[in-house]
Amino acid sequence: MSTPTRRFKRLIVGGVVTTGALVATLFTGTAGAVAAPDVQPGPEPTVHTQEAYAPEDDFTSKWTRADARQLARLSDPNAAPRENSMPASLTMPEVPKDFPDMSNGEVWVWDTWPLTDEDGNQYSVNGQEIIFSLVADRSLGFDDRHVFAKIGYFFRPAGIPAEERPENGGWTYGGLVFDEGVTGQIFEDQSYSHQTQWSGSARIMKGGEIKLFFTDVAFYRDAAGNDVKPYDPRIALSTGKVHANQNGVKLTGFDKVTDLLQADGTYYQTGAQNPFFNFRDPFTFEDPAHPGETYMVFEGNSAMPRESAQCSEEDLGYREGDPYAETVEEVNASDATLNIGNIGLAKAKNDDLTEWEFLPPILSANCVTDQTERPQFVFKDGKSYLFTISHRSTFAEGLDGPEGVYAFVGDGIRSDFQPLNSGSGLALGNPTNLNFGGGQPFAPDFNQHPGHFQAYSHYVMPGGLVQSFIDTIGTSDDFVRGGTLAPTVKIDLDGDSSAVDYSYGNGGLGGWADIPANIAVNPGGKVQ
Repeated sequence: MSTPTRRFKRLIVGGVVTTGALVATLFTGTAGAVAAPDVQPGPEPTVHTQEAYAPEDDFTSKWTRADARQLARLSDPNAAPRENSMPASLTMPEVPKDFPDMSNGEVWVWDTWPLTDEDGNQYSVNGQEIIFSLVADRSLGFDDRHVFAKIGYFFRPAGIPAEERPENGGWTYGGLVFDEGVTGQIFEDQSYSHQTQWSGSARIMKGGEIKLFFTDVAFYRDAAGNDVKPYDPRIALSTGKVHANQNGVKLTGFDKVTDLLQADGTYYQTGAQNPFFNFRDPFTFEDPAHPGETYMVFEGNSAMPRESAQCSEEDLGYREGDPYAETVEEVNASDATLNIGNIGLAKAKNDDLTEWEFLPPILSANCVTDQTERPQFVFKDGKSYLFTISHRSTFAEGLDGPEGVYAFVGDGIRSDFQPLNSGSGLALGNPTNLNFGGGQPFAPDFNQHPGHFQAYSHYVMPGGLVQSFIDTIGTSDDFVRGGTLAPTVKIDLDGDSSAVDYSYGNGGLGGWADIPANIAVNPGGKVQ
């Protein structure tokens, strides 16, 4: 999901799990000793200790410019046009252009998330797997979908191997979660021109109740499409039930929305500070180090006014005496200060998860990237792995990197996080050639790899499986738009390294739209 109407100036630089098990158990594969790829000349990455702090502490780890510049160091400067310049171990296999449509022509589909518990296990209910997706009517242009997005759901029979399913994954579109008008009720100003729903997460609770956390959004635009006032995104909650049998799935409830959090302007940037601010994508979980406590991560921006934002020496993160270091003055004199993404943290104040309090951000990306979308945690081997996704176009001036998944590791949910893979943070990028510009999904650059925009909005699943949606596949003279889920892929984690598992599926590509549950419950909420 990209915040609409945003504009940037930038410089292009050349297995089954038992109930109650922690997400730590979900990664069953190991990468083994992942060899560090050859790197080009450039700055050394920032030294990060991975040291853990209390969740309530006032410490924010920094994804620094020195870290992000490792992305260019990993890129092959001799890669020819339409070739991938990034390491194969960190690159999603190329997705074919002749992809099947999971909705059978009913809706555009993009950001998608499964039904999970507090530990990240994915659930089927009475023999049906269930996922939630952002959807839009196909009468809309693909790039117009964002301001008209609604949350829909799909279901399919559980336990069928991917190779035995229909090619499109075997999903049935169940319809929209909310009736018209339900999600607009929380906005005090009812003069909105568009009211939409953006990404979140879905938690199954005891007794089979479903808590759907999502981003509730109101736009205020005139007939020409100009903003009358900044758009209003809020983190919200709605509760309902899933009714499933062999004939399908029906949702009930979801007729009331609770306003949980609005950006505060202290930790998280507001519309008054920046009309293009990001505040969305709630993901809730239980911290293994604090049993019984529920936390939420979400995408935000550092709380500075857009026009006067400044980045610090710590945001740059260069080692003393590094000959490739930039100065604070030159970075702050550039448009890099327009890109100040962060990952926020909040803590539930009651068992119903209807009251929350902000905590300081756990990660900032000041002068690095403006979007740290759909953050989530995975816990493995006593480590906390923080995943987020980012666009190539949202990297700050002087930086460059593929569209895809970025990952960080620490000893707790608030840590001095170390970016994976030679300090770059890249865990799964689209095939990309950093020697050439990317263009836009609706107009790819002539020299760019056909997979440059192939997939986005990744979600990391049990066992290291990763799902995403198809955006654009092909070159400038021959491309197709997506709007359905991509093949599942797999990554393996090993300490501060990761690698794509090319032995998974067919050359690394698994089933289309394959989001398998690893735990089953019956209609009464009993785990089977």
